[in-house]
Amino acid sequence: MNLWSAISIGLKEIWSHKFRSLLTMLGIILGVSSLIAMSALVQGMENGMKEALIAIGGMEKVRIETQDIPANQAHLTDDAVGCTIDDVYALERSAPLVKEVTPEMRPPGYYRVTHGAKMPDWVNLVGTWPSALDMNDHVVQYGRMFNEIDDEAARNVCVIGTYIRDELFGAPEEVGHEIIPLGETININGEPFRIIGMFQRYESEQDRKERELTKEQPKTVQTGPARRRGHNHKGGGFVYGWKNRTIYIPLNTMWLRFRAATGTNSVPDPHLSALNIKVASFDKLEPALEQARNVLMSTHKGIEDFAFRTQEDWAENIQTAIRNARLSGGFIAAISLLVGGIGIMNIMLASITERIREIGIRKAIGATYAGIFIQILIESLVIAVLGGLAGLASSYALVHLLQAMSPTENTPVITVTAMLVAFLFSAAVGVLAGLIPAFKAARLDPIQALRYD
Repeated sequence: MNLWSAISIGLKEIWSHKFRSLLTMLGIILGVSSLIAMSALVQGMENGMKEALIAIGGMEKVRIETQDIPANQAHLTDDAVGCTIDDVYALERSAPLVKEVTPEMRPPGYYRVTHGAKMPDWVNLVGTWPSALDMNDHVVQYGRMFNEIDDEAARNVCVIGTYIRDELFGAPEEVGHEIIPLGETININGEPFRIIGMFQRYESEQDRKERELTKEQPKTVQTGPARRRGHNHKGGGFVYGWKNRTIYIPLNTMWLRFRAATGTNSVPDPHLSALNIKVASFDKLEPALEQARNVLMSTHKGIEDFAFRTQEDWAENIQTAIRNARLSGGFIAAISLLVGGIGIMNIMLASITERIREIGIRKAIGATYAGIFIQILIESLVIAVLGGLAGLASSYALVHLLQAMSPTENTPVITVTAMLVAFLFSAAVGVLAGLIPAFKAARLDPIQALRYD
């Protein structure tokens, strides 16, 4: 018996017991579709996390923060200076592997940002240099970023995120058009600041598609309180919300306006909240960090009161989370496929029992052990392959159903690799499930089989 004849007989056997075959294939269908759906959800999560990692500056960015000095240097506590502008100049001068250095200074304690009676609930207020645009992957959509002249003159100018605009001047969804508040004045702790620029709206790909879809739909009458869009924490965790809530002001302005003068010399507090560096290439990250550490140890007089926070740590956490999700989801989906395989084995054993006389006649007229074995194995494989193909088709519906019942932060992505793995797994399950029934059928004694009633 050739291959096509075996497949044809298998299809006829399935068709002659349609409902029973459908129930048998159901386990394979659910197993394949659940495996693909799980992979799609994890792939969407991975894409969102990587998208957020890029949005916050990429792998080349490193944050340097002040930290408590080690226990073995406790006697030098009074000499610890923390991060200062001197560190920035030293890194620019003596660390060639560091491509860019950007200081950050934040106001101490509580601060308020207001425009009339309106006030956002939380704001990311930072005094910095114009290089913060490249460092944190910001894009000024309207107006301009402040420049070195604004910084040297300590001008009261600022660049804001779209969340600040929405809260203080009104969101486009509420007023029906885009508001560009350039030239407007906001108050930061009572100090007037003129808006000279506004960043673009930062959002995940999923949020962008939802917002564009909302625009295309007919407007409905708003009966309840207005709900903000575009500055939430969906899609990339806190990253997009953090960037949309940003207000940048010149570093010198932050230093002179919000760092109160203390001590006998009446000089405002010069300590930086942090400083960010960006290396030319991720491949040179380790030598660049070693170089930066040597420079800082020199400026800090050997006191290690600083720490490096790399994006590599976040990337490793992403990979660990994705790997764990794939392993756990794949294990559950594999169990579903194995259950489907048990169903195939059960139905093939029942089919052999029904066809004992037929098998006996075939063996009596010359059918070989291998011929019977391959015939039953192919029938089992045909059931699994048909179930696998149906599972591939149903996986799209399952992904949409899961997204509708429990919306995810990122759009699930069905990949060709996941479909291929799921299909091959279903075929392998069909082969394994058919081995025992095939052995049983091939070993039947034709005399005993012909006596079976």
